[in-house]
Amino acid sequence: MTHEPVKNYYAGFGEREWERLKSPDDGFVEYAVTRKMLSKYLKPKSRILDIGGGPGRYAMWLAKHGHRVVLADLSPELLAIARTKLDEAGVMANIEEIVEADACDLSHWQDNSFDAVLSLGPLYHLIDADDREKAVSEMRRVLKPQGVAFAALMPLYGFIRRSLAIPDERRHLTQTEFVSRVLEQGVFINDIPGRFTDGYGVNPAAVPAYFKENGFTMETLLSAQSKTTRQHIKRCSISFSKRQMPRGFWAWPLTFCTSGKKNRNFADG
Repeated sequence: MTHEPVKNYYAGFGEREWERLKSPDDGFVEYAVTRKMLSKYLKPKSRILDIGGGPGRYAMWLAKHGHRVVLADLSPELLAIARTKLDEAGVMANIEEIVEADACDLSHWQDNSFDAVLSLGPLYHLIDADDREKAVSEMRRVLKPQGVAFAALMPLYGFIRRSLAIPDERRHLTQTEFVSRVLEQGVFINDIPGRFTDGYGVNPAAVPAYFKENGFTMETLLSAQSKTTRQHIKRCSISFSKRQMPRGFWAWPLTFCTSGKKNRNFADG
């Protein structure tokens, strides 16, 4: 499935995505919570793939802490920002590569290549079940045995909350097709140009089992902004351990693992 709507959205996001994680009104808490979990689960001097790492905020932090980082993203515009920021920060010695790549196809890298994988964005933009399965399968493939994966998801009710909060998007809640698609499929499609779109939201209760079926064991479920209830869901994190295989910490909006069964959705309860 084409990811052009997402690619186009981030092409216009530019510096805002770089600044987002430092903004008290946006990603500040998310950034703090995720860094704490990274510090807890990462081994010293890990080789890390940051897929969907955008302008490189996490890649910079990881490099400063002595890890070797490969930064990859779907957006060439965000990667251009990353090259500038990482060079200015003087951390390029720990940046192995900056490459345009799709989370569904990590064939650029061999099996068992990384001690850790960060996927703090791609999974909540994959509205097609097959794409989600590819992304999780690829993430597992490139991880070394006992490696750790950090990923982010968005709870589906976060899209309802978003639509309530933004005045010119509230009309979506009067559209039966829109509401049904979010609640039944977890799929958020925004018809307003330049806005966040092609989002996939999960039912938090379904996440642990979904990942477990793919060989992961949950370590931690975290929320950067609120409790994971129907009334209070926006962003949360999950940590998984992979039995005799890579472990996974799932961060930011909300994390999930796919079972490889094509008839299963994270939106399913």
